[in-house]
Amino acid sequence: MRHARPALLAGFAVLFALAAPAAAEAPAKPQPKVVYLHAGRLLDQPGKPPRGASTVVITDGVVTSVSDGTLPAPTGATTVELGDAFVLPGLTDLHVHLFSDGDPLRARLEASTRDREDAAYLAALHARQTLDAGFTTVRDLSAPPRGIRALRDAIEAGEIPGPTIINAGKMISVSGGHGDGGGLNEETYEALAPHDYNNLCNGADDCRRAVREQIRLGALVIKFAATGGVLSNVAGGIGQQMTSEEMKALIDTAHDFGRKVAAHSHAAGGTMAAVNAGVDTIDHGTFLDEPTVKAMLAHGTWLVPTMLASDTALGQARAGKLPPASAAKAEETAGAARKSHALAIKMGVKIAFGTDTGVSRHGDNAREFALMVKAGMSPMAAIAAATVNAAEALGRTDTVGRIAPGMPADIIAVHGDPLTDVTRLEHVDFVMKRGTVIKQVP
Repeated sequence: MRHARPALLAGFAVLFALAAPAAAEAPAKPQPKVVYLHAGRLLDQPGKPPRGASTVVITDGVVTSVSDGTLPAPTGATTVELGDAFVLPGLTDLHVHLFSDGDPLRARLEASTRDREDAAYLAALHARQTLDAGFTTVRDLSAPPRGIRALRDAIEAGEIPGPTIINAGKMISVSGGHGDGGGLNEETYEALAPHDYNNLCNGADDCRRAVREQIRLGALVIKFAATGGVLSNVAGGIGQQMTSEEMKALIDTAHDFGRKVAAHSHAAGGTMAAVNAGVDTIDHGTFLDEPTVKAMLAHGTWLVPTMLASDTALGQARAGKLPPASAAKAEETAGAARKSHALAIKMGVKIAFGTDTGVSRHGDNAREFALMVKAGMSPMAAIAAATVNAAEALGRTDTVGRIAPGMPADIIAVHGDPLTDVTRLEHVDFVMKRGTVIKQVP
């Protein structure tokens, strides 16, 4: 036993000797990727005055500093030279439908031959178009739950280009409501609506179940139909469809799971009920009146106006691209929406940017800005709605809406001054997503 310890130590020495070369050959730690981005003007914090010539330093996709002036890049760093371009945070659209193509007539004509694989391909294409338009974050508010989750995760993993997606899965609706698949033929309805999405509910307990089903399928946010819809060909009118008790049960359940809630809502009664039930955003808000607006102010409820959607639907109706029931509702809502949104802006409701793209064409999202300005917002307020306001409405102020140290480097640039001509945002020349240049027009 006296000789066991020296033998054991000798054995360890041999093992260490054998391990030493392997340690020496271990791969070197990769050097951080450093980018120096030079801006002519920089709106790093929308709502505050823009800066002049500035340098944004990005390390491994994260902003590490924002400095005045054009700082030279050190050896080994990459320089992105944007000349006199106006630089601002990547934009956020809080209401898109990546699985819809913005052409209702084409969609109806091709419905019988489109498979889920076709829809997935189109959604990936729409995601790229959205990103190229300068929108680095979107909230998708109704899509096939498994499809939108797969698209979200593929983008997050860097496998395909697209914006960061906060997905709702399928919109929750009462039977016969705006989110029901009614109007489909019997075989299609039975194959899709009840079994695949589990998004229909009747009664408070059943609406709690519907929320849990969407979360189980991957939803990061919950959307429900408080009222009828313009483009649904199922329920008559656009009045309140879900009861106040159903709304409260749904919203409380979603909040218990840490999910924010968006309400599709047109009629004032449905909007008032959703606001009183604690909803986070009212999307559309077509028929607002002073009592409803005051309730939104009291509850701190966000309005996502989707002005582009009502204009687009009206154009589609007059071009004969909508079924008769939808065409009549498009005519009814377009004028009312303009008045309602102007009232909400005048009274100081919190506004966050959203377009309902998928009704309109993907990539045209920035057309909403001009409509917001026409309704009474300043260009700066409209830009804030698509950056810092949208981030607050999402509950993601630490990752969305600003160019600041610690934030992901989601950055865009345009030529000209969008603070004097907001339509400049319709032609984005540069897009960076998490430090990677996606688009750069000379």
